[in-house]
Amino acid sequence: MNETIEQRVRAVDEAMAAPPRAFAIAGATLVDARGVVGHHDGRGSDGWIVAGDDGTILATGTGRDGFDAARREAGVADADVVDAAGMIAVPGYVDIHAHGAWGSSFDDGEAGIRRARAGHMWNGTTRQVLSLITNPLDEMCDNLATVRALMPSRPDILGSHLEGPFLAMSRKGAHAPECLKDPEPQYVEALLAAADGTLRQITIAPELPHGLEAIRTFAAAGTVPAVGHCDADYATAKRAFDAGAGLMTHMFNAMNGLHHREPGPIPAAIEDKRVHVELINDGFHVDDPMVRLAMDLAGERTVFVTDAMAATGCPDGRYKLGSLDVDVVGGHARLVSNGAIAGSTLLVEQAVGRAVLELGIAPARAVEAATLAPARALRLDRPNLVTGAPLGLLAPSHAADVLLLDPATWTPRHVYAAGRRIR
Repeated sequence: MNETIEQRVRAVDEAMAAPPRAFAIAGATLVDARGVVGHHDGRGSDGWIVAGDDGTILATGTGRDGFDAARREAGVADADVVDAAGMIAVPGYVDIHAHGAWGSSFDDGEAGIRRARAGHMWNGTTRQVLSLITNPLDEMCDNLATVRALMPSRPDILGSHLEGPFLAMSRKGAHAPECLKDPEPQYVEALLAAADGTLRQITIAPELPHGLEAIRTFAAAGTVPAVGHCDADYATAKRAFDAGAGLMTHMFNAMNGLHHREPGPIPAAIEDKRVHVELINDGFHVDDPMVRLAMDLAGERTVFVTDAMAATGCPDGRYKLGSLDVDVVGGHARLVSNGAIAGSTLLVEQAVGRAVLELGIAPARAVEAATLAPARALRLDRPNLVTGAPLGLLAPSHAADVLLLDPATWTPRHVYAAGRRIR
């Protein structure tokens, strides 16, 4: 197993170090947030995609004639044409909240980032925000700087997410209590300086003494604040969203639940059309009826996230989440100290697959929750300074992030990221 992982880490590193190449896919059913394209004739599908050597999609469509013309215009070599043979083509998955995989976390320096990132890339997460756990502030600043330094050579890394240290003690979950802080201005400025423009989002309990002030500061700096790990009531959550918070961190988990006389923060997020809500669809963090309810209530603002920790893609056993010991049993991670849920071992492809195959969610809606919705939440669904080309759709001018999925299992068979073929 270790040898296979090492080979795959090298393959991802080499692919991302190479320039993008023009490529084409024929014979696919195309699925993105806009719907399903591709005619089934009993032998397969006729949807196609052509991407240029600039790492963007040039054209999509159906029918052989249009495909041949687009391929010629792009100069796609025969070796770079894939016959999808009826597989499902979707945009590459975007995970805005994950901590690690393949035995490493995103707090483990450059080597750990490369290994953990490869674990998600191999399984279809073509772009990822690297979530950093609560640690001493200077260590968190060092970790932010490490992510920032890697980004110029790794277009698949979108930046950082700080899950902490500005969390409610009563809702800390798997975060070291001795490292939690009120977001006083000097701490906020230190983190922003270390990230130097690469902090995409930060989870904050808005009821903390400096919570709302910190939300305003982060939002003004271009970071998307997320309400979570909090004891906020409905009114406080509304004030947080008015102050600039645009996300809710893993809705239902580590926050006040729904109550008919004490509604808490969840209805505030659902009501506010500016706010996207994260959802961990693994059947463990949130029961299936609540997943369906959340998707009905939040609609296109639902974002599938994994909250995946280092044990993702690994056997059950003892692992670390920051400085805390975690036992993984049956694929479920819990703190050794008190049994609290400690992240997940989920992959985005599993979240999408179970939404379609087990929960009966329409394919376009499930795919949207893993592609366009997370891109939209971080304003990456349009031309931007982070990725250049927009993310989240199989459409001209968008990033050439494409997955080919087995239609029976919805698992990735081929992965393209920023115009590089990963597998």
